[in-house]
Amino acid sequence: MATSTVENYLKATLLHEQENDGIVPMGALVEALGVVPGTVTTMVKAMAAQGLMEHESRQGVRLTPVGRALALGVLRKHRLVETFLVRTLKMDWSEVHDEAEALEHAVSNRVLERIDEFLGHPTADPHGDPIPNQEGVIADTATQVTMQGCAINKSLRVTRILDQSPDFLAYVQDTGLKPGTRVKVLRREEASGVVRCETKIGHEIALGLTAAAKIVVGAVA
Repeated sequence: MATSTVENYLKATLLHEQENDGIVPMGALVEALGVVPGTVTTMVKAMAAQGLMEHESRQGVRLTPVGRALALGVLRKHRLVETFLVRTLKMDWSEVHDEAEALEHAVSNRVLERIDEFLGHPTADPHGDPIPNQEGVIADTATQVTMQGCAINKSLRVTRILDQSPDFLAYVQDTGLKPGTRVKVLRREEASGVVRCETKIGHEIALGLTAAAKIVVGAVA
């Protein structure tokens, strides 16, 4: 059974691979895990010896099939626990990440599957991040479109929030742009760096291009 430290390394590597599609630099793990470079080097070499990672000197690491399967399991636990905390315990979505970080190492697979069943087998967590299914299959997000580059004057729905810092989640909460919200981008004012959108008839919101790039939208089902 993997230790919590191993699970943290696996998940951090998987998340970076998903976002950048390639080998993961050692510096990215240092930043994600908040440890010194020497600690990362030692841990990565140990995990490579266990067959969980492939380590290329001076380049970085990538997950092996075994490591990826374990990482997807950890990610599934994290996102299902976040969903449970928000939906069932009514916790604020800006505070569940740290709680899920701790609980993901303690919840057994048996309890996790009961949680999944209780929640109705959700496919995304409260932030819109896709939840791997029991077989480790996860939705492809490579083609996702944000409000910074989506079509103008088209009815869309917010599907995911990429920046999950408490401050940005509070901003999203205040503007009403949470996942599931219908939205239409009215225009982009490149000179002023402003995106103007409408969440309901007559209710217009102005947000910066940087903020718009953190809000993923998709077609209305």
